Amino acid sequence: MNDERWLLPTGIEEVLPARAAELERLRRCLLDLFRSWGYELVIPPFIDYLESLLTGTGRDLDLQTFKLTDQLSGRLLGVRADMTPQVARIDAHHLRREIPTRLCYLGTILHTRTDGFAGTRSPLQIGAEIYGHDGPESDVEVLRLLVRTLETAGIESPYLDLGHVGVYRGLIQQAGLSRADELRLFDALQRKASAEIDAIITETGVAGPVGTMLLSLVELNGEDALSRASTMLRAADPQVLGALDRLQRVADELRRWLPDLPVHFDLAELRGYTYKTGVVFAAFAPGWGLEIARGGRYDDIGRVFGRARPAVGFSSDLKGLIALSAQAAAAEVAPAAVMAPWDADPELQPIVERLRAEGRQVLYELPDQRGVPSDYNCCERLAKIDGVWQLVPDVAA
Repeated sequence: MNDERWLLPTGIEEVLPARAAELERLRRCLLDLFRSWGYELVIPPFIDYLESLLTGTGRDLDLQTFKLTDQLSGRLLGVRADMTPQVARIDAHHLRREIPTRLCYLGTILHTRTDGFAGTRSPLQIGAEIYGHDGPESDVEVLRLLVRTLETAGIESPYLDLGHVGVYRGLIQQAGLSRADELRLFDALQRKASAEIDAIITETGVAGPVGTMLLSLVELNGEDALSRASTMLRAADPQVLGALDRLQRVADELRRWLPDLPVHFDLAELRGYTYKTGVVFAAFAPGWGLEIARGGRYDDIGRVFGRARPAVGFSSDLKGLIALSAQAAAAEVAPAAVMAPWDADPELQPIVERLRAEGRQVLYELPDQRGVPSDYNCCERLAKIDGVWQLVPDVAA
């Protein structure tokens, strides 16, 4: 039998040195970016009680969460599939501030199945969230930070897709549909299956104008979707009209800050419908059909932890950003390393430390080691010439 212990589970990958260096570079850049915008870093635990992980947003993640029994307490644990519920707990239960709070996070999550544009089950999730402000301005700040995040990752010419769950939710209430029919219609709407949507509307006996408006959601996408929605949904209840107004205000404010950013609208795209409460959005890269970042407003997420503060945020996968990054392909080559002899000479040590402080990589030549300096990416070496340690080219490089 062949020894296959080197194999990894599907969707689980090792990160080798070159890619690990890229990830670490981008990690530092993004956390510095978030800090410069006033976002405080938090580090939630990798494993948590299941009921905490499946709170609010987490109920959508039940099938994506690995579960196990805690040998100490006997309670059911889960490996986090998303960090948003945990960050909401930190804001609601631990920080308990009255002022708007900006938090960010970065860490590995785990999915039971492949989900996302990087094709991995262990994304390196990065995200930022604002708690305690319910105006369109915090929606726009998060969107601006999302765009800056993509730019920092080297994603060229991203575009945004905006929607609002209140449009569909309001029409459902106006139609008086049951929860089961609501979810059936939701599923058909996500697939933009017009014939199936029409059949459900007819089967459930939804009144003419409301049924027509529900069916029209399939068509309400594109750059001019909001202007068309003002006509096609004019008979909707105030909740729907209020959602459209909020979406328009967000779009107008975003245009003030980022006038050149392509923005599309899709009123049938309802990411996180069961827990989102307002604007929803996703970012895309040209030539790539899957979203590369997502987010939205989820004002009730902290309720089970004692405080239902307004909240809006976004998240992405650092591994995926690196894979799509034009910057990664043209990454600046690190300076060649320096080989130093295995010599405890006190005059040599300050030189080694100075080079390392300047960002150079210095390797000591271990006794009897194999290979030549160029095998270790060393094109220079430290040598003692006329009693003075000097940096000289390696003749074998």
